[in-house]
Amino acid sequence: MMDRDDGVFWSTAAVAAVLAGASGLLYAVAFVLLRNGALAALMLTSGGLLSVIALVAVSRLIRDASAGLATVGLILAAVGAFGAAVHGAYNLANILHPPGVATELPNAVDPRGFLTFGVSGLGVPVLSALAMRTPTLPRSWSWLGVVLGVLLVIVYLGRLVVLDATSPLILAPAGVTGFIVNPAWYIWLAQILRRAS
Repeated sequence: MMDRDDGVFWSTAAVAAVLAGASGLLYAVAFVLLRNGALAALMLTSGGLLSVIALVAVSRLIRDASAGLATVGLILAAVGAFGAAVHGAYNLANILHPPGVATELPNAVDPRGFLTFGVSGLGVPVLSALAMRTPTLPRSWSWLGVVLGVLLVIVYLGRLVVLDATSPLILAPAGVTGFIVNPAWYIWLAQILRRAS
């Protein structure tokens, strides 16, 4: 379970989880309410990077349930988080220094949020399912992770099919994910990490 000798990591992961949850909430506010592309891009970038630290902590908490599946879940979720960071950095670079020619092409690294939403939406439920098999972790937090994964996949599929990010078909699941489920899952994780360490 938890390696008590690595207190610096656990406290760092708890802080990263809180900041990842806050970044996710600020991303939703910037994207949906403020329509501020620069702030949204900055939050997507920082949230993606902070999430990786928190996700490594989750994989360490659940590795006794299945070390192999914990690794698979971590790889999927971390690749998704890095994809979100790259997508945010790409958007920020284009906002700060607009290209000479406008394009409607999707982001080449993260087309329509494939990594940000799709791959993350596969990794988080794997981690959460293993968390259900870990007696020291709250089952309700684990179920919240499964719900988060399903919502992320729905957002990706919506972005793939609908294309218009401002469509209610995208904004409804994205709003529930960004304003409630994602921040709650990460902030609750921070509490779990603080208590456990």
